[in-house]
Amino acid sequence: MAASRSESLEIEVAGRVVKVSSPGKVFFPEAGITKLDLIHYYLAVADGALVGVKDRPMALKRFPDGAAGEFFFQKRAPPGKPDWVDTVTLSFPSGRSAEEVVLRDAAGLVWVAHLGCLDLNPHAIRASDLEHPDELRIDLDPGPGVPFSQVREVAKVVHEVLSGLGLSGYPKTSGSRGIHVNVRLEPKWGFIEVRRAALALAREVEQRAPAIATSKWWKEERHGVFLDYNQNAKDKTVASAYSVRPTPDARVSAPFFWNELPDIELGAFTVKTVPQRYKEKGDPGAGIDGQAFSLEPLLELVKRHEAEGQGDAPWPPHYAKQEGEPKRVAPSRKKKDPEAS
Repeated sequence: MAASRSESLEIEVAGRVVKVSSPGKVFFPEAGITKLDLIHYYLAVADGALVGVKDRPMALKRFPDGAAGEFFFQKRAPPGKPDWVDTVTLSFPSGRSAEEVVLRDAAGLVWVAHLGCLDLNPHAIRASDLEHPDELRIDLDPGPGVPFSQVREVAKVVHEVLSGLGLSGYPKTSGSRGIHVNVRLEPKWGFIEVRRAALALAREVEQRAPAIATSKWWKEERHGVFLDYNQNAKDKTVASAYSVRPTPDARVSAPFFWNELPDIELGAFTVKTVPQRYKEKGDPGAGIDGQAFSLEPLLELVKRHEAEGQGDAPWPPHYAKQEGEPKRVAPSRKKKDPEAS
C-alpha cells in the first residue's frame, strides 16, 4: 500500500487501486486527524466495518470540509465512480428512485472515505432482496440532559427482553450519545412488520423500565431514553458498526460485548483508540451473521399488545398515512383542536 501526504496518492487494497486526492486534508482539527488517517483507520477495522455494510445499499453522508463543516446526503452514486463499485436501484416512499452504492470490500471503504464519508449509512436490506430487511435496529436515543448511565440501564433491559424472546442482540455505541442494538433476521418479513415488531419491543422495554425508557413518538411526551422504532421504516439508515462520527474527538460507533456494558464510556472509542482495541479483542459484532432469527416472537408480542389495546404508533411525517395509524397530531395540539388529524 503506497502512502504519502502529497496532493494525491494511490492505495492498493483488496486487489484494487484507489486514487485518493488531498490525503493530508484535515478532517478533525481538534484531534489532528486527516483524510489519510481516516482511511488508515477504516483499513485497520475493515473486516468489522464490512460486517455492517457489505452487500447493502448505502446513502453517502459526505463531509467535504471535514467534521466541522457542512455535510450532505447523496443517495445517488456519484458520477465517475469506479467500475468495481456496485449499485442497486432503490425505490423510496416518496415514489422516487435512485442508484445507491453497494460496498463489497475494503477498497470500497477506502473509496467512500476518500469522498469525505466519515460514517457509513447502510440500509437494513441486502442488495439481493430489497423488500425484506435482515436487520432489526434498536436505537436508544437519550433526551436532552439524560446521562449515559441511563442509556446503559435501558440497554440492559433491551438485552433482557431479547434474551427472553430467544433473540441475540449485538450492541454498539452510536458514537453520538446513545447505543444501538442490532438483531440479524431471516429476510422473510417486510418493512411494515419489522417496524411494528420494533415498536412492540420498545413498548415492552418501556413497561419494564417506565421511569427511564419511552416509546412515545411525540417529543412533548418523552422522558429518559427514547427507543426509536421508526428507524426500521423503509428508507431509514443508521450509522453502522465502526462508523466514525463527526465529533471533535472523532468518536466511533463501536461494537462491545454485553459484559462490558456497565463500564463503557462513549469517549473511550475514537479513531485513535479503536484500532488497538480491535487488534487486542477482535470484533464483538463478528458473530451477528452466524444465526438469523425469526421475527415471530416479536410478532406474538405485537398480538399481545394489540389485545391490550395498543395499536400502531405515529410514523415520520413524510410517510403516507398507514392503516391503523393513530392521528398524526401532537397531544397538545389535539387538546386545542379535537378535529385535528
